[in-house]
Amino acid sequence: MSHVRKQIRDAIVTAVTGLSTTGSRVYKTRLYPLEQGKLPGICVYTKAEESTPITITKPRTIERTLEVMLESYTLAGDDGLDQICLEVEEAIYSNAALNALVKDVYATGFEADFSGDGEKPVATGRLTVVCQYITAENDVETSA
Repeated sequence: MSHVRKQIRDAIVTAVTGLSTTGSRVYKTRLYPLEQGKLPGICVYTKAEESTPITITKPRTIERTLEVMLESYTLAGDDGLDQICLEVEEAIYSNAALNALVKDVYATGFEADFSGDGEKPVATGRLTVVCQYITAENDVETSA
């Protein structure tokens, strides 16, 4: 098995793969910028996680708040970014595998950037999704 954090990231990747706008162009990294031939596309990665013990008896129960970034790239500007975000949010909220891992999932913010550096202008949108989940401190492979 793997850390619940990875299971959540994988479930989000699965949920957003096959959307009508981005198809199979979903990547589990942000290390390399997407080339124009891979647009529109989405990069999924975890940004941060906070943990808080909610019991004091060992093994403690830990409540975790994970920030997952869904970075969208398109040549279609604002309208393209909004369409991708619409599809992403609907896919995430209705994904049974993700909802089995988390206690709650919701989008907390969106940010857009535009670059004219390449042959064609590229719009980038970053959707922040928060996933709240619980594990035992001695079993981080299982969501409680």
